[in-house]
Amino acid sequence: MKNTLTSPNGTPASRLAFGTMQFGGRADAVQSREMFEACIDAGITHFDTAYVYTDGASETLLGEFIGTRRDELIIATKAAYTGGASRDNILSSAETSRQRLRLDTLDVLYLHRFDPETELSESFQAFSDLKAQGHIRHIGLSNFAAWQVVKAAGVATQFDLSVAVIQPMYNLVKRQAEVEILPMADDLNILVAPYSPLGGGLLTGKYASGGAGRLTEDDRYAARYGQKAMYATADALSAVAQEIDVHPATLAVAWAARHPTGPTPIISARTVAQLQPSLDAMTYRMPDDLYGRLCALSATPPPATDRLEEQA
Repeated sequence: MKNTLTSPNGTPASRLAFGTMQFGGRADAVQSREMFEACIDAGITHFDTAYVYTDGASETLLGEFIGTRRDELIIATKAAYTGGASRDNILSSAETSRQRLRLDTLDVLYLHRFDPETELSESFQAFSDLKAQGHIRHIGLSNFAAWQVVKAAGVATQFDLSVAVIQPMYNLVKRQAEVEILPMADDLNILVAPYSPLGGGLLTGKYASGGAGRLTEDDRYAARYGQKAMYATADALSAVAQEIDVHPATLAVAWAARHPTGPTPIISARTVAQLQPSLDAMTYRMPDDLYGRLCALSATPPPATDRLEEQA
């Protein structure tokens, strides 16, 4: 059975998670609270942030919003995006995050990315210390390749720990996770909470009509989603969405959640109005034929083998 996160009082993780990267940045405090409340109303129980998001404002605002709901929510944050994954950096980051979030215990603490300069044993010693102190409940890995996750999972056992959840990028135009990450996690009983199910907003269809967003405002996202084939997929998705009268963002998020391994996509937005189509994916159930039709809109990545003649 897939490892499913639960809150301190046993409330299960919701079908989707909400990422608070915009809190205190592109979304001001009022907009951030409105999105948080909309998520609560929609049944979201899993909230994701990071030490580095909006210079700490994301964690601080989320900490303000949690209030009396704390025991029914899963609060995840990330450490060591900058400064390396040393024991001292992880411990320092975790303590700051606990203070910002106003939490005694972080439900999930991720390594934000793989650090080739630091032995994983040092990082997991920090996790072991934090868990012994009651400061974290679960361990996560973000932006790790499949082999890095497997290596980390092996190191974790040396400290009587396990990896509960991972965060790769995954959407209809970024499907590399299907090759090894998703099947690996499924086999190891690790929950997958993929980020960017909307492809930086590309899969909402807004850029086709001249809209603005990350792809026009952030050079990294413009490069990440700059291939013509990706725009063709987005256009085709919008055409299907119009045909069946479902918002393309709803379809994009539901598609990511529909993978047979059962991932929990992380949705995000700047306003409630922008968020609503993604929230609608909480209750949208995609039939098999539609899932297959959407899969055909982009290239399926080749399997991780050069013996393609042996593939069915």
